[in-house]
Amino acid sequence: MENTNSKYLTLVFIAASALVGFTVAALIIALSGAFAVIAKLVNYDLFKHGLPVIIAFGLFLFLQFNKGILSWADEVIAEIKKIVWPPIKDTRAMTVVVIIMIFISALIISVFDLFSGFALNQLIK
Repeated sequence: MENTNSKYLTLVFIAASALVGFTVAALIIALSGAFAVIAKLVNYDLFKHGLPVIIAFGLFLFLQFNKGILSWADEVIAEIKKIVWPPIKDTRAMTVVVIIMIFISALIISVFDLFSGFALNQLIK
């Protein structure tokens, strides 16, 4: 594994672990309203704050030191480096086309909605 890849992978693993930790913390808070056992455990700081940190840190260690995951991630980076990205000019042009098509679609749907609402109001009266 290249040295630059290991730096990127470490940052990605930190971000993924932090995301999992925040998710676990949010789940603990959300589930405390539904389950009495969790509501009692939320009063303990070790459960409320420590468990998400422990899970996130454990996930980071698992990702960082698992040879299979590291080789898989290295292969992913090698494949991403093979991608030929379009020039910025083409990207901007296609973005403008997509935005115009969204506005046209929104206009068509709005006109249809107004017409069908008008027609239904006339039928109801």
